[in-house]
Amino acid sequence: MRTLLLQLDTSPNPSVFDRVVAYDGGADEIMSCSGVTPDSVRDLVHGAIFTRGPKDLHNTAIFIGGTDMAAGEKVLAVVRDTFFGPMRVSVMLDSNGSNTTAVAAVVKLQKAGDVRNRRVVVTAATGPVGMRAAGLLAQAGADVTVTSRRVDGAAKLVEDLKARFGCTVRAVAMADASQAAGVLEGCELLLSAGGFGVRLVPREAWARQPELRAVADVNAVPPLGVEGIEAMDDGVEREGVLAFGALGIGGFKMKLHKACIAKLFERNDLVLDAESILDVAGTLSPPRG
Repeated sequence: MRTLLLQLDTSPNPSVFDRVVAYDGGADEIMSCSGVTPDSVRDLVHGAIFTRGPKDLHNTAIFIGGTDMAAGEKVLAVVRDTFFGPMRVSVMLDSNGSNTTAVAAVVKLQKAGDVRNRRVVVTAATGPVGMRAAGLLAQAGADVTVTSRRVDGAAKLVEDLKARFGCTVRAVAMADASQAAGVLEGCELLLSAGGFGVRLVPREAWARQPELRAVADVNAVPPLGVEGIEAMDDGVEREGVLAFGALGIGGFKMKLHKACIAKLFERNDLVLDAESILDVAGTLSPPRG
């Protein structure tokens, strides 16, 4: 029986990237739907679960994507509510690659050792990658500080992380790169999760931190988020610190994404969100770096 993946994309055009990775991950056919809203989910899910008997439903799965993680989360909630009894299929949420990227960055930072009780700073954590990485690190026992450009954004971020991950973090406003050195004082692990082409952390802000053990940056477009590291860095030592650039992180992200697609077809009741994607990462061979 052929493996079928229903792609529910909240954007106007379904992601070609996600389609390619899905094929490489083991899907035989991909049924792509664009502009998906919560109101349109029920009929699409019914089409996926009522065409095969329960013993064959592991050959059908759902992938939720698009550029907006908040929209993807709403779609996931409706998908799960539509399932009943044995009539369900496995589903993965990875809007804009945020879950797999966040997990890959967390795994890379763990190359510096156990994160429990380590002071971690996640800059620009109001974005979906930063928020999810911060939540996963806090769940793992790290002492996490998140940054936002504005005080009100920082306060809301604390509330959002508590609601989504059940964790407590500290938040500070970091309006621009000139404040980075003060924010990083005493930092042991740093993740820069800002947007493309925005430098958040100058070299002198992190290179002079005596306790810093690892730095990761998910921005691949110059100027990079952290000055002094390269996009291809994958455990390179810079200024005595392990450095991971966006492409170094991205290699493991791609491996993880494909592995998650393959997992969807092993059973019909798997839900892959941030935490369960981190579990999948733990089953893979240790990443280089």
